[in-house]
Amino acid sequence: MGPKQFHDLVMAFPHTEQGVSYGQPSYKAFGKFLTRLRSEDDRVVLGQVPLDEREMLCEADPETFHFTDHYRNYPFVLARLKRIDAKRLRGYLERQWRHNAPKKWLKAWDAGTDLPPLPETATGKRARKTR
Repeated sequence: MGPKQFHDLVMAFPHTEQGVSYGQPSYKAFGKFLTRLRSEDDRVVLGQVPLDEREMLCEADPETFHFTDHYRNYPFVLARLKRIDAKRLRGYLERQWRHNAPKKWLKAWDAGTDLPPLPETATGKRARKTR
């Protein structure tokens, strides 16, 4: 997978936008960090990966998964973009996306019912509503 395909995959999640996290280009869902592609090494930052699962991933497939000291105490893993398949990547991204979604909104999304309005952002704009 290349950067363009990664971008398209990330932006397919509702209420996702490009942003900045700690001075680096990133993607946000519902105004919160979703992921980023590290320009220095083409690795994707994936959240909501429990530490025990991360250890297992890194041991079982070190060519794809690893972490740096920066993420040592946090539930994040890095994945080499060229080695992870789209289906697996989407699953990891969905974990973080669901974590970011407001509970009331996510419940309606899962039920396939009308979605409640999102609260206004700090800029006074409502987040994009897509389905």
